Amino acid sequence: MSDSVKLSYNDQTFDFPLVEGTENEKGIDIKTLRAATGLITYDPGFKNTGSCKSGVTFLDGEEGVLRYRGYSIEDLCEKSSFIDVAFLLIFGELPTKEEQELFNKEIKNDSLVDEDLKMILKSFPKSAHPMGVLSSLTSALIAFNPSSVDVDSEADMREAIIMLMAKFPILASWTHRKIKGLPLNYANLSLSYVENIAHMMFKRPNEDYTPSPVVVNAINKLLILHADHEQNCSTSTVRVVGSSHAGLFASVSAGISALWGPLHGGANQAVIEMLEAIQKDGGDTKKYMAKAKDKNDPFRLMGFGHRVYKNFDPRARIIKKAADEVLSEMGINDPILDIAKGLEQEALSDPYFIDRKLYPNVDFYSGIIYRALGIPTEMFTVMFALGRLPGWIAQWLEMRKNNEPIGRPRQIYTGHTRRSL
Repeated sequence: MSDSVKLSYNDQTFDFPLVEGTENEKGIDIKTLRAATGLITYDPGFKNTGSCKSGVTFLDGEEGVLRYRGYSIEDLCEKSSFIDVAFLLIFGELPTKEEQELFNKEIKNDSLVDEDLKMILKSFPKSAHPMGVLSSLTSALIAFNPSSVDVDSEADMREAIIMLMAKFPILASWTHRKIKGLPLNYANLSLSYVENIAHMMFKRPNEDYTPSPVVVNAINKLLILHADHEQNCSTSTVRVVGSSHAGLFASVSAGISALWGPLHGGANQAVIEMLEAIQKDGGDTKKYMAKAKDKNDPFRLMGFGHRVYKNFDPRARIIKKAADEVLSEMGINDPILDIAKGLEQEALSDPYFIDRKLYPNVDFYSGIIYRALGIPTEMFTVMFALGRLPGWIAQWLEMRKNNEPIGRPRQIYTGHTRRSL
């Protein structure tokens, strides 16, 4: 097999080398394309363009495979905590017992936020979208920690990483509690990372709160399953912003804004909004399954199928079980969730959906869990961001360590040619 690709243009032939990854993915190295030929590529949405080499996450959409640093998400969800998976993504290996204890200790020691940040939070109206609030608060961390981070210093980098891992759940919980009109909570140092997320979000001031193991397990799995997903929109944003040598907090703040978009992180919110619309129309799931199969009907079934996975979303297999456990544990009587279960059963038994591999995806089940936990719909994407944080950090760190060039796509100009006044 040739290790290069030939391009014929203007009676000339040009050779471009192949690049091969460890999972046999192949790409054409076109770094010299414009210099050699005067041409650029045209690839809207970069669907066929590899922007980097990365050792963080492997995704095979055709086979339904997702691995972090070589470990399958199935194994990680069964045997690891979210904080261990975060360590794996950021530092490359699962932590030893000593590394695990130190990482947890460092995070707990940094689990405070400057009280002046509360003034910024108070300046937002209660109607402000949580993602806008979270992005702003994350960016504001720069003002309270203005010293630049030397990416060549392991100590500086670790300090920035610990700071963000420690403070981000606090900021996320504060956005939630502002919506609910509840006083702001801080972390309880006797609890684990995920238990603390539940504690900070759900503890009421007039009662004790002990996180349910079933709830903690579900949140743990959701965070792991959202921790990274290769070069998606928000991750690419973090890397491109970071490529200008913007700091970690600024880059992650930009990633939050990218995740906010309804075509990216808002999918689980769209699932609940669809279910609510079906309920208002009488709750007839068969009617809406028929509408979904009608090409002339504008209705779209949210939470089924996936842009990347051409098979069953591997994350959905895992989180479906957690969703069933949460609904059983909490004994919730919610017609919206009944509609969701009805759609799920019909889709899994209908040849139309089976033949097209339109199975429920992770957004479908995560929306069900978040609703069951009493998390407001507009907070769903914040929960997504909580899980994606270590992936953003890992990708930013890899980009900076590799000293990747500043992101600067080309374009095909289609405007006016030179004009005179």
